[in-house]
Formats: sequence, structure tokens, C-alpha cells
Amino acid sequence: MFDQLDILEDRYEQLNELLSDPDVTSNPDKLREYSKEQSDLSEKVEVYREYKSHKETIAESKEMLEESDDPEMNELLKEEIKESEALLPELEEKLKFLLIPKDPNDDKNVVMEIRGAAGGDEAQIFAGDLFRMYSRYAETQGWKIDVVDKSASDQGGFKEISFVINGHGAYSKLKFENGAHRVQRVPETESGGRIHTSTATVAVLPEVEEVEVEIRNEDLKIDTYRSSGAGGQHVNTTDSAVRITHLPTGLVVTSQDEKSQIKNRESAMKVMRSRIYDMMQQEAQDEYSEKRKLAVGTGDRSERIRTYNYPQNRVTDHRIGLTINKLDQIIDGNLDEVLDSLMIEDQKSRLEELNNAEF
Repeated sequence: MFDQLDILEDRYEQLNELLSDPDVTSNPDKLREYSKEQSDLSEKVEVYREYKSHKETIAESKEMLEESDDPEMNELLKEEIKESEALLPELEEKLKFLLIPKDPNDDKNVVMEIRGAAGGDEAQIFAGDLFRMYSRYAETQGWKIDVVDKSASDQGGFKEISFVINGHGAYSKLKFENGAHRVQRVPETESGGRIHTSTATVAVLPEVEEVEVEIRNEDLKIDTYRSSGAGGQHVNTTDSAVRITHLPTGLVVTSQDEKSQIKNRESAMKVMRSRIYDMMQQEAQDEYSEKRKLAVGTGDRSERIRTYNYPQNRVTDHRIGLTINKLDQIIDGNLDEVLDSLMIEDQKSRLEELNNAEF
């Protein structure tokens, strides 16, 4: 592990020199690339240098202790050694966490798709509740939401809704929301007061750039049609809605929330790229999961991941055994406690791979 840290420290110093090079400072692309790499390394190098500093303090203090005849000085040296030795295990653990390989998609925007599943009207109403929950959470993070397409339910909520969350690090926070969400409550339409169980599925995909997924124009079938509207002045009288079919995979994406056909096409292509990228990743993800089962999954959308029990104001995440009696706050977008717990559990499981590292 320390060999790896030495290499990272050397690279950090090299980046400092490169960022002062006129050839780099005059090249915006290179400057951006090296600045990001340096930023990614800075905390690792800072903690590693603190670790090395305490190791040096211990070694120097022990050497001085062997040569000193001054009782008062010896006590100070022993105390210094004790303090530094007490900090080493904590710094070692922190370095392990910092060396956990980062998901390359973590900094990206998110494409989310929510669908009402089992439970009829109530499932679709719940899909609307989940959309509002993620929308409010996005607001607290300073992120922007762009709806790509939606199919509203007659009873409220959505049969399905697709949207993009634009915000740095959105995927790192929301990637564990992938799966089936279950709600237990008395529907407003239920006269007998019986508790119903319904589900909605959530798909979370990283937004990918064109360079990451090659989509040939000849592989696309693009149809335009008139957007459905609320009537009156909101009726769209032009064929601005877009339906894109990727012929090799059969994937279909529609977008009609923008008034411009060009913007709808751009939105639909964002979702299409993310879906194709997701299909490409599934095989690798399945193979990865077979080799090492993580406590928190991101691949299987049929997995029931969470239950929202309204009568008991309780939310339970089944993957990590987390139960919180704050459903009213969570459904209102206060997701930090849940999302942070999932991220920590994921880090712990990944850390197991490094626990056998020698120091």
C-alpha cells in the first residue's frame, strides 16, 4: 500500500510542476485535466504526509531517548512517542478508505426513471411521491432537474417519468436508489381503511458523454409527433415530441417536455446514451457481483431495496438492515441519513479487500 502512496505522492509533485508549465497553462484542456487529477490526489497525499511525519517523529524521539540522560526531557519524548503512535492506526484506516477505487461515474449527472409497478393506481401515486422526494432532495443539494418524459396517472402520480438531475456528484449520492421501492399505507381511495402494499421501480443511470458510447446515426429511427398537453394555451400545435428507437437493441426513448424538437431530441439522446451504457455495464456488473457480493447493490432493479411504512412512520432499507422512524421527513426529501448510511456500508465492504494489506 505504501508503495502505491509513494507513487501517488511523486505524481502529485509532478502535477505541481506541470501546472506551472506555460505550455500547460496556455492549454485549457490540459490545465483542466491536470487540475482535476491534482485535486483528486490532494487529500491522499496530505494524509500520507501526516502519517509519515508521525512515523519520523517516533523514530527521532526514540533515537533521542536512547542518547538522553535528562529525566524531564525523556518524559517529554515518551509523551511525544505515545501521542504519535496513538494517531497511526486512525491515519492508516483513513488511508485505506482513500485508496478505495473510485467509481468513475461518481461525479456525473444522473438519469432517473421511476415507474409505478405492482398495485395499480396506488403504485402510480407512490411513483409521484418518489419523484417529489428526489426533486426536493435535489433542491437541497443545489441540483437542477430536467424532466425528459412523463406519463401522468388519472388518479395522480405517474405511470412513468424520466428526468435528468444535473449536479456534480449526483450519481455518487443516488446510485444506490436503484431497485424496487415498496409502500405500505391506506390509499385515499380505500374506504375500509385497509393497508395496501404497492411498489414502484427506480432506475438510476449515470449520464454519459457521446465519446463514451458510440451510437451510429444509421442505427437510430427517429419519429416526431405532437406533444400531449393540458389543453387551452398549453396545447402544442407543432410536432415537437421525439421518439428515438435504437434498432440494434430495441431501446425506445421519448421526450416531449420541451417545446423545441431540437431540445427534445437532445434530452432523448441523453437518456438513450445512458441506457445503452447501462446495458454494456450489466455483463461486467454481473461478473463482478458473482466474484464478490457487496452489501449494497446497484445492478438488480427487481431487488426490493426499501419499504416505506406510513402507519408506523417507518422507512427500512433491507440491504443494510437500516430502520428509521422518520418517514415523514424522508419522503419530504431529507435523504441524507439514508444515503450516507448506504455509502458508508459500501465503503466498508470495499475496504475488506484492503484489510490484508501490509504496513
